[in-house]
Amino acid sequence: MKVEERFLKYVSYWTTSSDDQERIPSTERQFDLGRELASELTELGLSKVKCDEHCYVYGLLPATKGCEDKPSVGFIAHMDTAPDFSGKDVKPVVIPDYDGKDVTLQATGDTIKVSDFPRLAARKGQTLIVTDGSTLLGADDKAGVAEIFTAIEQIIRQNIPHGDIWIGITPDEEVGRGADAFDLDYFKADYAYTVDGDYEGEICYENFNAASAVFDIQGVSVHPGTAKDIMVNAASIACEIQNMLPPLEVPEHTEERQGFYHLIAIQGETASSKLHYIVRDHDADCFEKRLDFLRGVERKIKEKYGEDTVTLTITESYRNMLEIIKEHFHIVEKAEEAMKAVGVTPASVPIRGGTDGARLSFEGLPCPNLGTGGDGFHGPLEHITVEAMETVVKILVEIAKRAA
Repeated sequence: MKVEERFLKYVSYWTTSSDDQERIPSTERQFDLGRELASELTELGLSKVKCDEHCYVYGLLPATKGCEDKPSVGFIAHMDTAPDFSGKDVKPVVIPDYDGKDVTLQATGDTIKVSDFPRLAARKGQTLIVTDGSTLLGADDKAGVAEIFTAIEQIIRQNIPHGDIWIGITPDEEVGRGADAFDLDYFKADYAYTVDGDYEGEICYENFNAASAVFDIQGVSVHPGTAKDIMVNAASIACEIQNMLPPLEVPEHTEERQGFYHLIAIQGETASSKLHYIVRDHDADCFEKRLDFLRGVERKIKEKYGEDTVTLTITESYRNMLEIIKEHFHIVEKAEEAMKAVGVTPASVPIRGGTDGARLSFEGLPCPNLGTGGDGFHGPLEHITVEAMETVVKILVEIAKRAA
């Protein structure tokens, strides 16, 4: 099956995950695609195929004769789509011989502008796939799934010598839980690649150090007519805390390796309020300084209003995978060699976010991230070309060759 056929099939499945559920998967509908993927791996002849109780799909393409002692490589992607925008009833629009200009989406009239997505200019003449504008497309990361499965099929059909190749497809990556129940006792790769990035020559091995931070503020509520020297307004203190943070160290004013504090939610009233932040920085020392800064804010508020007024809870989310990958840099070099072999210029950019690979790297599976060829993820402007997906398939095949 061609990669575009797989891709168009997979995006027809509604697999949007949910960030208000603790169970894995967060939505039962992900099982519909999970079971289909497990069935396809079985049809391809892989062993150890299963879709487990948490909707993780695994499969093993055993080493060819004479390559049993070669390192085992894994390829990982995720089946869920982001809850930011509807992923139900996706209606992809295929544009052959794309003219390199702005694209107007059929259902909404929204425009995918070349000025917003400069790589589109180089896609002229290719077959572009977009949505009608009423949903996202799902290239993040069903393109990665389609590319991995197509690469495996080509390796089998072309009798390419290879060591063990493991496949892992996860649920719930988009809500930050894609690695939570990944079974590394079952998935026995020596190293792996997530296929979940942008440009098809992308190889990413740096990401944010990340934490969540919650200020829980307890006030004293009394009638405002008799409030003097009694009332402690938790909502006002919440505003005060926010104003203590550096105003330019926020997502809308930072880029590349610059870290930030991001207020993602605020709730409350006079009696009690909460501030929810995410904290990000590529540099480990700077990241710790950011967390210490928040602890300092907590101390100042307690000194001013009383010890029981505020409680800060910091929860670490993930770390910068560079700490691990730098000890296994040959896997980055192997991917770069594979890209050059198919005529692609490798590009490494720091991820202003996290990936399943970051978590898995710290759990013992070194796992940088590769591009899928798509762009405009998490919304109706999402797009990808058939040619970009075909290139990624070639890169994955070349990686498998080099691993052997």
